[in-house]
Amino acid sequence: MTATPRPGTPAAAAQHRASGRRPPAPPAPALHRPPSAPAEKDRMNSNLRMAVTLEEAPWLGWILVKALMRFAFMVANNLVAIPSYICYVIVLQPLRMLNSKRFWYIEGIMYKWLLGMVASWGWYAGYTVMEWGEDIKAISKDEAVMLVNHQATGDVCTLMMCLQDKGLVVAQMMWLMDHIFKYTNFGIVSLIHGDFFIRQGKSHRDQQLLLLKKHLENNYRSRDRKWIVLFPEGGFLRKRRETSQAFAKKNNLPFLTHVTLPRIGATKIILSALVARQENGSPVGGDAKELDSKSEGLQWIIDTTIAYPKAEPIDIQTWILGYRKPAVTHVHYRIFPVKDVPLETDDLADWLYQRFIEKEDLLSHFYETGAFPPPNGRKEAVSRDMTLSNMWIFLIQSFAFLSGYMWYNIFRYFYHCLF
Repeated sequence: MTATPRPGTPAAAAQHRASGRRPPAPPAPALHRPPSAPAEKDRMNSNLRMAVTLEEAPWLGWILVKALMRFAFMVANNLVAIPSYICYVIVLQPLRMLNSKRFWYIEGIMYKWLLGMVASWGWYAGYTVMEWGEDIKAISKDEAVMLVNHQATGDVCTLMMCLQDKGLVVAQMMWLMDHIFKYTNFGIVSLIHGDFFIRQGKSHRDQQLLLLKKHLENNYRSRDRKWIVLFPEGGFLRKRRETSQAFAKKNNLPFLTHVTLPRIGATKIILSALVARQENGSPVGGDAKELDSKSEGLQWIIDTTIAYPKAEPIDIQTWILGYRKPAVTHVHYRIFPVKDVPLETDDLADWLYQRFIEKEDLLSHFYETGAFPPPNGRKEAVSRDMTLSNMWIFLIQSFAFLSGYMWYNIFRYFYHCLF
């Protein structure tokens, strides 16, 4: 048996020459071996990520600076506007005793200005509103209830913005909101204006409905209120969706993804307290074709659907700090005469469920196409840009800061007189 010479030795080279074949090159040392393709690719990606990060650093820095500037302005705005509102309300108390209707009219105008300031924070950050469906300006002087889907804290800010150009709606509006808002900076304003803070949870439900009924009886007519904003879902979508879907499965109801099944209690209390009735007990309401007809009591139900691009809602932090890129929030309206709304509990529940099933279809269509579907009988849906007047915003902001300066000097004068 012939031994095979070791590769790279003179004997091996002589054997390859004798056979006429070229000897193979010795293996390259491991130290000089070229890097593998995956390692080279990872290093290139790492360098690319670092380059992108360095390029974005100035932009991220500007976003941070802008957010801090916006927050500082918001704090200053609240420090002058809210105390000034409170001081004006205190000074006007004699007018309240002499002419209550005039007092609440003036208070409502100031309340609208405050909500306009909140709307301006989003407006200048590029968070605008596109409106769809029926034009609710036509019923701005009538009494109405807005039923709104609820996704985030930014829903309230969106409504504050899109209702600013609807006449005196904001001035004569009553909000039903979670009790936690009572403890925010705007809580004292809402308490004075007469908004209602509702506590969620089964243990509080019956008591809260009784308090709501009493609140409407004492504050709605006496303060010349016209519209009520209600979120029937009773909480944010992300918090209630799983519970709502379980309830729907148990009770053989539709499975909803973009909204949750509404709760009936607050809606029933509002309708029973505010809808005028004929002698036969049927509700008195307006006619969708005759908007000029006037009747006492609640006349309209406005089914309001809020949609955010890519189903990414805007929260109050984003509204204030403005760190998110400009976005358009879409709001869809449908108007129902209250005379067509059943008041019995079971029938009202079915009616409300149907409205939110329709909301689900509207939102599904919007998230698929970027637009709401056209109304029945039309080929295309028409949208309207909601705009705020920059001059009007400037004037109300100037009035707030001038009022704050005035009240500061008044209190300073009395302080020096006393001490």
